[in-house]
Amino acid sequence: MKVSDILRVKGGTLFTVSPDQPLGEAIKTMAEHDIGSLVVMEHGDLVGMLTFREVIQAIVNNGGTVGETLVRSVMDNAPLTCTLETEIDEVRRMMLGRHARYMPVMNQRTLMGVISFYDVAKAVVDSQDFENRMLKAYIRDWPGADGGEPVQTL
Repeated sequence: MKVSDILRVKGGTLFTVSPDQPLGEAIKTMAEHDIGSLVVMEHGDLVGMLTFREVIQAIVNNGGTVGETLVRSVMDNAPLTCTLETEIDEVRRMMLGRHARYMPVMNQRTLMGVISFYDVAKAVVDSQDFENRMLKAYIRDWPGADGGEPVQTL
């Protein structure tokens, strides 16, 4: 399974922010859309990632307020990225290794979407559920499983 499979199901809605935007505005966008991250874009290029982790740390560091803080000063300026062709197992390893909850998906320099650890976990569980159903159907339809001819063993 690849990242493209997740994005095909998830859809392509993207929320971005400018690095020079006030942090308060970015937080408002995150709250309005019930999202945990914003991709930080400047002149059409990915320059960072803002997640609730960076927001909380900024608020704590600023005495409980955001004040005049800009996104640029708190964003992760070296976020993990993947491509549409990246295997889900590799994404999972990368996210676990960096404790990343969100990962921008790039096609060369074009932002294609963002996947979350939840998206990855859901895709894995859905795939395992499908495989489980197929195996149960295979066993159920095994010759002799219906009470007819017994299955011969060697």
